[in-house]
Amino acid sequence: MRDEFRADLQIVSQLLVDMAEGVRAAMRQATRALLTADRQSAETVIERDAEIDDLYRHVEERVCDLLARQAPVASDLRAMITALHVAADLERMGDLAEHVAKTALRRHPSPAVPAELRAVFTEMSEIADRMAVKIGSVLAKPDVDLASELDGDDDAMDELHKNLFAVLLGDDWPYGVETAIDATLLGRFYERFADHAVNAGEHVVYLITGESSPTSTN
Repeated sequence: MRDEFRADLQIVSQLLVDMAEGVRAAMRQATRALLTADRQSAETVIERDAEIDDLYRHVEERVCDLLARQAPVASDLRAMITALHVAADLERMGDLAEHVAKTALRRHPSPAVPAELRAVFTEMSEIADRMAVKIGSVLAKPDVDLASELDGDDDAMDELHKNLFAVLLGDDWPYGVETAIDATLLGRFYERFADHAVNAGEHVVYLITGESSPTSTN
């Protein structure tokens, strides 16, 4: 029975790794669509969001089944709770990538981001990608130090978010209100993507140490 439980836990772990890889690919493609007006990339992200949602449901079903059949306690129960929380954060990260893709598609055939903002969104996407890679790594092989690095990445994302607002609120902003609103929302999507990555990392730290972080972002 114990071996069966461990095998089921490994399946849940792999589902989470698959989700992390999926949301990373989604945000990469969404950013490509955003910066290059790539309609196909945007449509692919939107279509494949259902795959991430399916993985989320599979995690929920597996965990609920394990809770019902095994009644886990202590560290095993902690692993179950962690899996549900991480899956929820990853699912939301996939949704945020989809929001970016939908913005790109709505503006097609024109790029959704003007030239003045390309650099900041490129940097935001690089940080988002780095964080998604780290989440996948700590889910495959739990590592407190690597998970803790996500806080620093999130700080860098927050700084870029501030820089974005400085440009949008500048007196020489030439693109009008509609483009400013799009850019504001896009900045928020990347910033929230990073927040959910931090949450997922903190849940992994909880799994390893049994200690909750007081700074989790909802």
